[in-house]
Amino acid sequence: MSLPCFFTLSFLLFCICAQGVVPPSQTFNFVNEGEFGDYIVEYDANYRVLSVFSSPFQLCFYNTTPGAYTLALRMGTVRSESLMRWVWEANRGNPVGENATFSLGANGNLVLADADGRVAWQSNTADKGVVGFRLLPNGNMVLYDSNGSFVWQSFDLPTDTLLVGQALRLKGPNKLVSRLSEKENKDGAYSLVLESNRFVLYYASKNSPRPMLYFDATDYLSLGKLDVLTFNSQPETEDAFAYEIRLENPNAGTRILSRPKYNSTLTYLRLGIDGGLRAYTFYDNVDWGAWEETFTLFPRDSGEECQLPERCGSFGLCEDSQCVACPSPNGLMGWSKSCAPPKLTSCKPNDIKYFKLEGVEHFMSKYTRGSGPVKEEDCSRKCTSDCKCLGFFFNRAESRCWIAYELKTLTRVANSTHLGYIKAPAH
Repeated sequence: MSLPCFFTLSFLLFCICAQGVVPPSQTFNFVNEGEFGDYIVEYDANYRVLSVFSSPFQLCFYNTTPGAYTLALRMGTVRSESLMRWVWEANRGNPVGENATFSLGANGNLVLADADGRVAWQSNTADKGVVGFRLLPNGNMVLYDSNGSFVWQSFDLPTDTLLVGQALRLKGPNKLVSRLSEKENKDGAYSLVLESNRFVLYYASKNSPRPMLYFDATDYLSLGKLDVLTFNSQPETEDAFAYEIRLENPNAGTRILSRPKYNSTLTYLRLGIDGGLRAYTFYDNVDWGAWEETFTLFPRDSGEECQLPERCGSFGLCEDSQCVACPSPNGLMGWSKSCAPPKLTSCKPNDIKYFKLEGVEHFMSKYTRGSGPVKEEDCSRKCTSDCKCLGFFFNRAESRCWIAYELKTLTRVANSTHLGYIKAPAH
């Protein structure tokens, strides 16, 4: 005797959920094909929208180089007539092509694959009890089990951006990495890293043996031991007239970054291409522009943009956030984008000399102690004996020495005991 049809279907769905198999109604297979979207988006990209949508978030394929696509989450709405921005990416640095697929199969694994089957990215959640996928209103994409618990979430895989409620964890995803450039979607030179008692910003260079520190938040945050650092937005008062954008540590406390004039729950914090850390808030109930920069770690009006390693390009002297001079063996010249350190054809001691700069600091000397106490001539000797050293910086008041493998932006300071010595050809 056969079971009634409705009972058979119910029993089947029960078995599917009990075994952690994704029901056919929840599986999908999106193909990267068709017309591009009409609206302007960040990085002037071409894009194709998918039906995964929860306003103001939508999943898309986009490219800034023809044929090289990234699966990404877009934030913003057409109605706001404002630039739509990319706040999460699956496959940075590993693009897919035309007719690539993004799929969720019955086994519960999210897979991004090229048309030839090459897997570019996956969630690694096969046979882990997944029964469905959802894009939440806060921009978090989740795979959930039959109890509603998250098996996987996009919040655990940040690239250069944190959305409200998203966190960095000491045991887990502990850093953001900047984008290389607007055209090239690869990892850039900058990283924000959560360490055991602080978060720090690093600049990486091929010439340097290790990333160079250009910001240390130990004094900035004073949050004690950092296991988790969450980016959040909370009402400032009970009537929610204004909100606070915060960095929160459940063990120690909160750092208020800013107080926007309105609801800031749709905000993201990004480590930019230039190494700056900024928050942008989306609020489309305003008369002009839905986006507003609501926080920056290196404000221009306070002169702190000089701390950004590439603020003045390959080489330049910065003051009050402006590039004011190009140092040279012949003195300070007018700065331009073509300014560069002297070219060395040999690193033999007899083939080099140093020219001196008074009242300057390198970006790494503000947050690192260098070496010392040491004599100035010993600091010079250390740089001379190292072919990769482009110059050294010395604090005469404290007898501290910094060896520089990259020069980039130097900052003018009032203290004349802060010295820079730049390598140049002897002849």
